[in-house]
Amino acid sequence: MLTALILVCSLAITPDLATCTRDNAVDVMRVPTEFGHPATCLMNGQAFLAQTEMGRTVRDTDRVKVVCTRSRLVDATQVRPLAVQQ
Repeated sequence: MLTALILVCSLAITPDLATCTRDNAVDVMRVPTEFGHPATCLMNGQAFLAQTEMGRTVRDTDRVKVVCTRSRLVDATQVRPLAVQQ
C-alpha cells in the first residue's frame, strides 16, 4: 500500500523541486488514506491538499510536491496531521 506525503517547500531553501524532501520542507502532511496505485495516490494527495487551509494559502514562493511511498516506510511522527476543513 502507498501513502501520500505532501511537501511544501520554499524556493529560497530548495530552488530545485527535485531536492525537496521531508527534511527540508517547510510543511509536511500525510494523507490519512492508503492507496494501491501510484496514480490514485498522487491524485488523492492533490485533492486532499486542496481541501485544507494550507492548500488554499500556498504562497507564491512555495512549491508543492506530492510523494507516494510505501506505507510501512512512513514514520507518522515526522509529519504533521491536518484536519480537512469543510
